[in-house]
Amino acid sequence: MHRKGHIGASLVVYAPFGFALAALASIEAGAIVAAAVASTAMIPDLDISVPFVKHRGITHTVWFALAVGGAFGAVGAILGLQRSVLGAVLFGGLAFLFGALTIVSHLLADALTPMGIEPFAPVRGDHYTLDLFRAANPVANYALLGLGGVLAAAALVAGAALPL
Repeated sequence: MHRKGHIGASLVVYAPFGFALAALASIEAGAIVAAAVASTAMIPDLDISVPFVKHRGITHTVWFALAVGGAFGAVGAILGLQRSVLGAVLFGGLAFLFGALTIVSHLLADALTPMGIEPFAPVRGDHYTLDLFRAANPVANYALLGLGGVLAAAALVAGAALPL
């Protein structure tokens, strides 16, 4: 997928979490995190700019998702520690989830294309693809972007409407 498709996929994956965030905190908090999710959707494709790193290689694995989640989680824990130990655990856990799911959403979108992914490489060479459409397909990319935008927006509005 291209940028628009990946942003849409990240918003699709985020929608249930956005619902919970809007219900438990505020629609504004949910919208801020949605923007953060969308802005980090292309992290795995940084491999295109790095010499000697194969595209859809290590940056397109569950190991990379765990590493990014760990990095985000560490920053979240440090920020949360300014409040309390419980704050460190809560912020760290949420930041880990944010980082890891952002990468997972990217992998899911790439699995829709014929090139697919090998999410467990180099441990296992299993190749996954649904082969639904090419990554450069503008209709598929815009459709995924639209779907993600609608689902995320609906989730935020529905979450904010809950009388908690």
